[in-house]
Amino acid sequence: MNAHEAKNRTSVKLGETGPQVFRLGLGCMGFSGAYGKTDPEEGVRTIQAAIDRGITLLDTGDFYGMGHNEMLVGRAIAGRRERVQLSVKFGALRGPDNSWLGIDMRPAAVKTFLTYSLQRLGVDSIDIYRPARLDPAVPIEETIGAIADLVKGGYVRHIGLSEVGVETIRRAHRVHPIVDLQIEYSVATRGPEEAIFPVLDELGISATLYGIFSRGLLTGSKPTDPTDYRAHLPRFTGESGQKNETAVAVFRRFAADHGMTPGQLAIAWVIARQPRLVPLIGAKTVAQVEDALVALDNPLSKERAAELSALVTVTGDRYPAAQMKMLDSERC
Repeated sequence: MNAHEAKNRTSVKLGETGPQVFRLGLGCMGFSGAYGKTDPEEGVRTIQAAIDRGITLLDTGDFYGMGHNEMLVGRAIAGRRERVQLSVKFGALRGPDNSWLGIDMRPAAVKTFLTYSLQRLGVDSIDIYRPARLDPAVPIEETIGAIADLVKGGYVRHIGLSEVGVETIRRAHRVHPIVDLQIEYSVATRGPEEAIFPVLDELGISATLYGIFSRGLLTGSKPTDPTDYRAHLPRFTGESGQKNETAVAVFRRFAADHGMTPGQLAIAWVIARQPRLVPLIGAKTVAQVEDALVALDNPLSKERAAELSALVTVTGDRYPAAQMKMLDSERC
């Protein structure tokens, strides 16, 4: 393999106008307690280990841990800023009791959120800035226009979207080039294939894919206490939770038969299905980062990916009913 081929194997460009990023990105939400108790020092070590092993794209949100996640990422990248691209979601409102209070995408709020993120991260600019959800009270053109002002000012380099449908994608892209859409996608969540991915292809927009392990469902991880967000998700609870144990057993058996860990298979399936898009790994430890990187050296053929797709069916919505209703991406 020559140097050009090696770069193509481990590097992907986000959209027509975005940056070149490593083949896998690191989703940082899990470092701030979303999935139970965490060790901040282990979080910093894991982020730094990921950077040292070549991962460049770090994804966070200003509302993860009410700012905790951005501060942790800021600690981890100190002295390493030139080696990473920061993707930040914004706009979700939180209460002091950890409650969710809605979304605010007004232009003044957008610029305020950005100001606080720069301070917490300890940086002068953010590489990709994206509204976390569509605000039904604010036209997407106004939100994207506000971020475009921040691009002109040098505070933001590129604009992304998150969990929006095709009409919103088109409207946003007309205001300013969009480099990527962040959306959930895995062997357990294939909805974007039908309408969203074709529109991204048409417009030259990439995607960063979260939930590729289905929040640990595919790797056999389960919530252990009420503070774990997954304890309230349909796929982990009730009748769906019981049915999914069978699907997960099939998935794990397929992984073993092909010499992979479940995490490696989850990554390999996504890359086989969507080779130009970027999976975000929700690793919480150095060992999990190392495990994920092995998937790049053990690709899955399109035929094997299709076989796995036919074998595994996961039941239950990916969010509780109230949150599903808020997702513009589910309307397509």
